[in-house]
Amino acid sequence: MQNENPASAADDWGNVPPVNEIEALLGEVDQLRATVVGLKDEALRERAELDNQRKRLARDVDMARKFANERLLSELLPVFDSLDAGLNAAGNDASALRDGLDLTLKQLLKVASDNGLSLIDPLGQVFDPDQHQAISQAEQAGAAPGTVLQVFQKGYLLNGRLLRPALVVVAKDSD
Repeated sequence: MQNENPASAADDWGNVPPVNEIEALLGEVDQLRATVVGLKDEALRERAELDNQRKRLARDVDMARKFANERLLSELLPVFDSLDAGLNAAGNDASALRDGLDLTLKQLLKVASDNGLSLIDPLGQVFDPDQHQAISQAEQAGAAPGTVLQVFQKGYLLNGRLLRPALVVVAKDSD
C-alpha cells in the first residue's frame, strides 16, 4: 500500500520516491517562493502608491485651502485701487472723508492680509520682472538704472503667488 500523501519523502515500506519527483517538488517550492517574493514586492509597491496618493491629496487640499479666496480677493483689487486713488486725490488735507477712506482701506487690507493677500508697492526698489510690469522707462537724475520711479498700480501676492503685478515706471540707463 502506497502513501497517499505525495508530499511525504518515503512510502510505507521506506522506499524513497524517484529523484525526478523530488526535483519536481523542489522546483514547485522554488516557484512558490518566487511567487511569494513577487506578491510581497507588489504589495510594497501598492502601499507606496497609496501613500503617495494620500500625500498628493493632502497637498491638493492644502493648495485648495490656500487659494480658495483667490477669486474673491481678485475681484476686490479694483476696490483697493479706487480707495487708494480716492486717498491720493484727497491729498494730505485732514478731513472726515479722507480719514474714513483711509480707515476703510486699512480694514479691507487687514482682512485681505489675514486671508493671505500681501501688497506689492515697489517704489524705490529694484525692478523685479517676476512681480512688476514695466509700462515705461524714464530718466531721473540720481536714480539708479532699473529702479522703480513711479507705481501706477500696486501689485498683490496671494500666499506668495503673484495675483497681479505692479504696473511701474523704471529708471533707464543714461547713455
